[in-house]
Amino acid sequence: MRSCINPAQERTSSIRGRATVVCCVLFLAGACLLPRDSVAAQEVSWINLVEGLAVTVWDPGARCKEVSPLLLVKVDPERFRFSTYHFLDEGLPAPVTIQEWQQRTDASLLFNAGLFREDYSYLGLLFKEGRPLGTKRHPRWQGLFVAEPVNPGLRKAHVLDLAFEPFREDQPPYREAAQSLMLLDRTGKPRIRQTGKRAHQTVVAEDEEGHILLIKTSDIVTLRGLADCLRGGFPSIRQAMAMDGGSSSDLLIGSELLKPLRNGPEPFQWYSLLDGSGTGHITLPAVIGIQPRIGSLHP
Repeated sequence: MRSCINPAQERTSSIRGRATVVCCVLFLAGACLLPRDSVAAQEVSWINLVEGLAVTVWDPGARCKEVSPLLLVKVDPERFRFSTYHFLDEGLPAPVTIQEWQQRTDASLLFNAGLFREDYSYLGLLFKEGRPLGTKRHPRWQGLFVAEPVNPGLRKAHVLDLAFEPFREDQPPYREAAQSLMLLDRTGKPRIRQTGKRAHQTVVAEDEEGHILLIKTSDIVTLRGLADCLRGGFPSIRQAMAMDGGSSSDLLIGSELLKPLRNGPEPFQWYSLLDGSGTGHITLPAVIGIQPRIGSLHP
């Protein structure tokens, strides 16, 4: 749990990655035509990579003074399936970087899972294909990202709030699950106290249409400040949870999906935030990946 136990490492990583990211951020709002103070979150212009997968950058402007532009990825669970991965379950001797995870899994998109201990064991519930990966429920963390339901009547992916929604570990209703901190609940209430601790963050949210939103900060921020910003600026978010942050905060989209941006008529200056070249990377013991459901991937 590097970002939770070792704040000094977090600060060092944040400073190291900040210089490269800030250069990209200078172009983000212009690339997505999102001027400060004039565009509400609900009016962001999404760029479709393929059907069911879109990206954008939202600059919250003056409404969120401590929050820099945010990279957002919108995933349609009807078209993409989710899978959790842990290095021990994959037979690896040690954690690997997100680029190495992508090479191993061939996932269309990968992002970091929740927090972990110094020995790389996962903090909280972690399920893969209905199997618990040797972890126990964290008694205080109420966020649980679940996907691939056993019952076809359930949503294919969901941010579950353990304070209100049950999850039976002996008969898990979803095959994939990863526990972490609840950020915003269904009432819009922030579930994180203000600590003043600033770091890069990865957030998984669910919107009112059932899409999964992956949110990656472009600079360090407090979790409470981020929660307040999303609550006021993105009212379509139903609920959200925070995954691991600091040097562990990471997101990567496969190069094939980025080809339309790479070969497009106009350069996209925020490309490096999507292909992973804009930030430094540490090894990650657990990640979550998405891949297209059979027959659903169309440019």
